Amino acid sequence: MGNNHEHTVAWRHAHPDMARRSGEVIRTLLRHGHEAYWVGGCVRDEYMGRPVHDMDIATSARPEITAALFPKVIPTGMQHGTVTVMHEGEAFEVTTYRTETGYDDHRRPSEVTFVTDIEEDLQRRDFTMNAMARGLDGAWVDPYGGRRDIEARRIRCVGDPRLRFQEDGLRMVRCIRFASVLGFAIAPGTWRAIKSEQKTLRWIAMERIRIEMDKVMAGPHPRRGLVLFVRSGLYDHMKVPFPYTGHEEAWMRAIDHVDSWRLDVRWALLLLGCGLASAAADPLLRAWTFSNKDREAISAILRFQEFWLRLKDEGRSQDRLAWIRLVLDFGGGVAASWLTMQHALTAAGAEETADTAKLDDWLQQMVVYSLKELNVTGNELLSALEKRGGPWLGELLNQLLMQVAAGIVPNDKSALIDEARRVVIHEEG
Repeated sequence: MGNNHEHTVAWRHAHPDMARRSGEVIRTLLRHGHEAYWVGGCVRDEYMGRPVHDMDIATSARPEITAALFPKVIPTGMQHGTVTVMHEGEAFEVTTYRTETGYDDHRRPSEVTFVTDIEEDLQRRDFTMNAMARGLDGAWVDPYGGRRDIEARRIRCVGDPRLRFQEDGLRMVRCIRFASVLGFAIAPGTWRAIKSEQKTLRWIAMERIRIEMDKVMAGPHPRRGLVLFVRSGLYDHMKVPFPYTGHEEAWMRAIDHVDSWRLDVRWALLLLGCGLASAAADPLLRAWTFSNKDREAISAILRFQEFWLRLKDEGRSQDRLAWIRLVLDFGGGVAASWLTMQHALTAAGAEETADTAKLDDWLQQMVVYSLKELNVTGNELLSALEKRGGPWLGELLNQLLMQVAAGIVPNDKSALIDEARRVVIHEEG
């Protein structure tokens, strides 16, 4: 196979410095008599015209040899053939060609064998589009038709798909993630293997599944990935199954109308669209290993929705003061997220349950959203009123907050103290 180390292929979708530095790592390996290629995602993304974020390298050199050729290396996984080469401050994973056997736990190989043929190394990979390599001179190594499948917009396993999924059950979720993010179809044989190997997913840690699902939810076509997840039946075979019993179609459509960086809103739409209340969703998100910050953000939107529906049922959806009280109880950020969700539902053709334009205006008119924004402190009130502290103080501060948020009292210290005196006098006598 050609791999002329005097010529370097031009990368169009990788940062020039990263491409140059990784090329220098490959050139070093070649000059010492070893094979070396760019492999995996960087080769795929370059071919597809997508941004290349990192560049992995495969080589015929054993890991200890690779480590000896470079002044600064990190022994990332020597037993599996991987070392991280630091070159001009940038990290490149360099892995020895290998084969893998004995996936007893359906997650990781129990035995790794180093080999000298790049095609043998590519054979262990999950999908054809990820089983391509490219030499320094631009020569392609594509024994399983990765480029052909990319052109056909198709996700296809390397070799026997059932065997690939038995080796690592997470590959089934990755398959759906790639199909969703890239807008590709799943090859019939690969799809049949997903449905036949569903139970393998029970071996996979929820954190790994959740990371893949986050990528689906952050992608350009999350609804497509969710539909595939339901049709595959995988949702019912995780360590912590998703309690799916059906969904509201408009809520699923709305997910695609939310900016990809608003994962909290997208997840809230999914959970609410599947009929999950906050009491059921919160422990589920915890079991799926969401961070506390993300879990609380999603759960807060669900709770806000529940309180809003309660206001609506009470005939108070047009009550400005009730809306302001709700915003103060949850915070302006949660209210804004909820409104983002409502706008998405409207765009998706769902039945409107709120006058979002009016609620938006009311939210923007508020000058305070929390006690810390009041221009008076509890200690200042105690001093001005010459009273001892107690539960009454918190109640008074919340009354003042409501008055300022509603525009009844200005957020001015003297005005707030005057209003506090008026309230105390009224209540005491």
